[in-house]
Amino acid sequence: MATKTISELDIAGRRLFVRVDFNVPLTPDGKVSDDTRIRESLPTIRFAIEKGARVILASHLGRPKGKPDKKFSLEPVAARLAELLDAEVTLTDEPVGDGARKVVSDLRAGAVALLENLRFSPLEEANDEGFSRALASYADIYVNDAFGSAHRAHASTVGITRFLANKGMGLLMEREVKFLGKLLGEVERPFVAIIGGAKVSDKIGVLDNLLGRVDQMLVGGAMANTFLKAKGGQLGRSLVEEDKLALARSFLRKAEERGIDVLLPRDAVAAAGIKADSVRVVQSMAIPEELAALDIGPETARGFADTIARAKTIFWNGPMGVFESAPFAAGTLAIAKAVAAAAGALSVVGGGDSVAAVQKSGLADKITHISTGGGASLEFLEEKKLPGLAALET
Repeated sequence: MATKTISELDIAGRRLFVRVDFNVPLTPDGKVSDDTRIRESLPTIRFAIEKGARVILASHLGRPKGKPDKKFSLEPVAARLAELLDAEVTLTDEPVGDGARKVVSDLRAGAVALLENLRFSPLEEANDEGFSRALASYADIYVNDAFGSAHRAHASTVGITRFLANKGMGLLMEREVKFLGKLLGEVERPFVAIIGGAKVSDKIGVLDNLLGRVDQMLVGGAMANTFLKAKGGQLGRSLVEEDKLALARSFLRKAEERGIDVLLPRDAVAAAGIKADSVRVVQSMAIPEELAALDIGPETARGFADTIARAKTIFWNGPMGVFESAPFAAGTLAIAKAVAAAAGALSVVGGGDSVAAVQKSGLADKITHISTGGGASLEFLEEKKLPGLAALET
């Protein structure tokens, strides 16, 4: 099955529906606090404008529970997009309806409209046929550039494609598929995967699939606690998935049988809680009973960095600790610096906190590809069929 890209579609003068991912964080006073996702969509939007398409953008924002909610309006997003494009962006007052239809019908070549939050209707997430048909009626051609939503079978990612035969990927989606796809093919070795985050249960699919591809796997974050306990460690008050210990043991056994190094933390930054006044560096297999491991320790960070320095292919998903709290951010930032410094390596970073760490470190330009989709990138690397991508096949 083939999938076209926007550059292969005849969009000049046509009404072009572009599903984007503008699910961005907002400040308490309703301003965009991080416009990364908006910026990532600009190449596709500018390409469409330059070709003279009549551009209809659509996105969700937050979880408005299927009804209009002013605090989830895309109004601040439209304002920021207009600034970045240096062009007018017309926001509709609803995702579908007479008002939205009038805005769309009045669009001239090269002009941009943004539909109000798709999730203001419960029919979006329900992949409702009527809602899908209404969205499709606005356009002649459909392009999906929202990789972060490609693993969701919603009206704007799947249902709409049943009513628009001309369809394809945007430039961002094309880039995501290209670089994540490289990790599933022949790569330069050593291939190192760095996996963090809270739960083994969230990541076991990608851990299993990468096990047959990587040379070494570095595991950090709270999920490492479950592996450490499975090996007989004393984890104190650390977060441990007690019901996943057998799964962790099975995974470690499979890795050993295949000769894959799974590196777990040797030390940890521990404290009584996230807001504790004092922290201690302790051995990761012997956390005092009154403390919890909240970040990888300095010895682990150095060891992980040494392994990363020798890598030729790197995938990183998930923080090494409670990254949002300064006393427990050092491990994640150390990994960000190590990945950025890996000379000549193909490096792919996916997932909110790991992306935030790269941005915070000021080293984003040193990473080969920063994915906009946390859950979508993991499912792609599990080799699951992403509904939003499958819907683009012709």
